[in-house]
Amino acid sequence: MAERSTAAVDVADTSGEEPLTAKAGKATDDGAKAEKVSGREQDAAGTDEERAEAIEPQPPELHSGHKLARRYRLEECVTRLDGFSSWRAVDEKLRRAVGVHILPADHPRGRPVLSAARSSALLGDPRFVQVLDAVEENDLVYVVHEWLPDATELTTVLANGPLEPHDAYQLVSQVSQAMAAAHREGLSHLRITPGSVLRTESGQYRIRGLAVMAALRGITCESPQRADTEAIGALLYAALTQRWPYENDAHGLTGLPKGVGLIAPDQVRAGVHRGLSELAMRALINDGATASRQEPPCTTPEELAKAVAAMPRIRPPETAFSTPPPYQRTGYQQGSYRQPSAAAQANRATQPVPTPPPPLQSRTGRALKWSVSALLIAALGLGSWQLADTLLKREKDQDAPGNSQPAGGPKKHTGKALSVKGATEFSPLADPFSEEDAHNVTDGSPSTAWVTGRFKGWPNFGNLPTRADGSGIIVDLGSAKDISGIQVTMYRPGQTVEIRAAAPSAADPTTLGDFSQRISKLGEAGDKLDVKLDQSVKSRYVLVHITKLSSDGTSDWFRGGISEIKIFS
Repeated sequence: MAERSTAAVDVADTSGEEPLTAKAGKATDDGAKAEKVSGREQDAAGTDEERAEAIEPQPPELHSGHKLARRYRLEECVTRLDGFSSWRAVDEKLRRAVGVHILPADHPRGRPVLSAARSSALLGDPRFVQVLDAVEENDLVYVVHEWLPDATELTTVLANGPLEPHDAYQLVSQVSQAMAAAHREGLSHLRITPGSVLRTESGQYRIRGLAVMAALRGITCESPQRADTEAIGALLYAALTQRWPYENDAHGLTGLPKGVGLIAPDQVRAGVHRGLSELAMRALINDGATASRQEPPCTTPEELAKAVAAMPRIRPPETAFSTPPPYQRTGYQQGSYRQPSAAAQANRATQPVPTPPPPLQSRTGRALKWSVSALLIAALGLGSWQLADTLLKREKDQDAPGNSQPAGGPKKHTGKALSVKGATEFSPLADPFSEEDAHNVTDGSPSTAWVTGRFKGWPNFGNLPTRADGSGIIVDLGSAKDISGIQVTMYRPGQTVEIRAAAPSAADPTTLGDFSQRISKLGEAGDKLDVKLDQSVKSRYVLVHITKLSSDGTSDWFRGGISEIKIFS
C-alpha cells in the first residue's frame, strides 16, 4: 500500500485530537462535540436535540476498491467522523491521487457541503487546495479535491520546532493575503488550524478546506472575518513559540499556563522577532489582549495583510557552509592505490638502485638520436606556424566592420533599465486575479510572480466571455519615455503573449484598444521573452498581454503568469 500523506486529505480534526484512520466497515467517533473556533463560531446544531439529529446519519458503508462515478477508486479511509468519511482515492481517468469527502445525501449538512464546495471551486485561487468535483448521486454526496503528496502539514513542521523569522513572515503574509482574497469573494474558512495549512517543498503555503470544512462540521459564525483573522494570529503565535496561544493543548502543541492569560510571543520564548510578536498580538485581540505598543487591532485578513506589508521585509537566513576537512595526500596521488606499509618502505630503502642502461653510443644509436631530434624540431615549427596563422586571422575578423559583436548568444540590451512607477493587472472584463501581487513583476526578484487562476480544459481562460480579452500586466513608467527593448521572465513556458504600448498621450489606459502600438507579435513564449526594437517607441504604459495559458503538464488544467518585466531605453 502506498505511503499515506497527511498533507493530501482534508482531515476534519478537532483541537487536541489526532486524525483517526479506520477500516471502512468499522465506524468510529472521536467524541467531537459542538465546537467554537476562538470562542466565536457556533455549531449549526444549537441544542442537544438538534445535535442528536445532526449526527444520526451514519457514514456510508464503503470499502477500498469502491468506485464513484466509475472514475474515483477509493483506496484508504482516513477519517470517519460525525456522519461523513474522508478517503484517499485515485482518479482513474487522469491517473492521479485525489482526496474525497463522502456523506449520505439525506445528511442535514449535505446541501450546505455541496454549496460550499462549488463556491470554493469557483474561486480558482492557487493558494488554496482546489475542489475538483462536487456531486450528488446514488444517495451519496461527495466532494473531490486535490491531493498534494509533496506538501507537509504545519502541524508536522511545528513538531520539529518553531519557525525561523523569515519562514514565519512568509506564513502570515501568504495566508493573510489568500484569506483576504477569499473574503472579497464572500468565502470564509472558520477552521484555519495548523492541520489545514500545508507547506510545499518550494516553501509556498496552501490552505485546504476553504468553506468546505466549516460546512462538514456545521460551523457558523456571526463575524467570519474576525474569526479567520484570529485563527491566522494563532498560527503565527504557534510558529514563533511552538505553543498554542490558549490554555488547552491542541494540534500537538502545549497550551499556555493556566491563569496567566495571553502573553506576547517574545515573552514566551527568547529570540522571537519583535515585529512578528506584536503582529500576532494585534490579530489575537480576544479576551482583552492587545499589542504591546497599543497599535490598532487587525480585525480582518485584509487589515492583517496590510500590516504585514508595512513591516520591513525579513530576509532569509544566510546559508551556513561547513569548513572542509584538511587536505590529505592520498596513496593514489603518490603513485600507488594504497599507502605502503612501514616495513615495505624499509625494504625498499635497503634494496640497491638498479644501474640504468648505457646510452646509445654506437653509430646507429647516434643516427637515431639525430633523427628523433629533427622530427621534434619540425613538429614544433609547424605547430607554431599554425598557431600564429590562426591568431592573425582572428585579429583580422575582429577588425572587420560588422563583426564587433561576439559570435554566439543573444545580443545584450545596450540601453539602461528604466525606472518603474507601478504595475497593475490587466483585466478589463472581469475582476482581477491577484491585483495585490502585480508589484512582484517589478521587484527585481524572479522568485516572486503574478499568477493567474487555474482553468480546466480551456487554455484561453476557460473560454469565458468575461476573459475574452485575456489578462496580463500594465507597467507604468511614470511619464512617456523612449523604449528600445523589453525583457519578460514568464511564470512558466508555453503561454501565448504579445507586448503592446499605449500612445504617448494616453492617460490611464484600461482596454485592449487603448494600447495601439504593437511592440511584439502574438506568439508562444518560452521561459523568457526578449524583444529588441530597431526603432524606439515612445510611451508611458506598456502591456504584456497574455491570451492563452499553458498546461501544468500533468492534467488538463491551465494557468499562467509573469515573474519579472524589465524595460530598457
